[in-house]
Amino acid sequence: MKFQIASPEAKLIAMHIKQSIRSTLIVFIFIAAAVLPLKAEQEPATLIRVIDGNVLKVEYKGKKESVRLIGINAPECKINRKAKREAVRTRQDLLTITSMGIEAARYVKRQVRKGDTIMLEFDVQVRDKYGRLLSYVYLQDGRMLNEEILRAGHAYIMTAAPNVKHRDRFQKARSEARKSRRGL
Repeated sequence: MKFQIASPEAKLIAMHIKQSIRSTLIVFIFIAAAVLPLKAEQEPATLIRVIDGNVLKVEYKGKKESVRLIGINAPECKINRKAKREAVRTRQDLLTITSMGIEAARYVKRQVRKGDTIMLEFDVQVRDKYGRLLSYVYLQDGRMLNEEILRAGHAYIMTAAPNVKHRDRFQKARSEARKSRRGL
């Protein structure tokens, strides 16, 4: 059964209604896209080795890359200038600092092993001043490594703008570690 609109005025009204609906739908789509969080883009990499509590060596897009975990800072594993500054800042001796750094690296090695596929999530800055990739690292079971290191108490929070996407999540993990008296 076919209906026809007889008058030109009725056709004009029908066309106006269609345009209004189309315009409203487009506005709704733009508002939804702005308000709804987008799923973070994650890219696969293969772990080559754990360097320390906050740096990994990976194969990413066919190249060997160093990955600095965003938002955390684990103690140094070796006595160097950074470990000495940390000792002064925290009023702890170098042996204590490096022991905590070694334990942080051991913890990371228990979470991820050579050959494991990990997922890298980038924030605003993709590389640091040393050329390392800056990333949130996800393990095969979906947990975020950066967050797990904090939750276990093996690192301090170190969020620096503009890479602050998961700051609240990190603060919650660190306070959970403190409350449970884990780690640092």
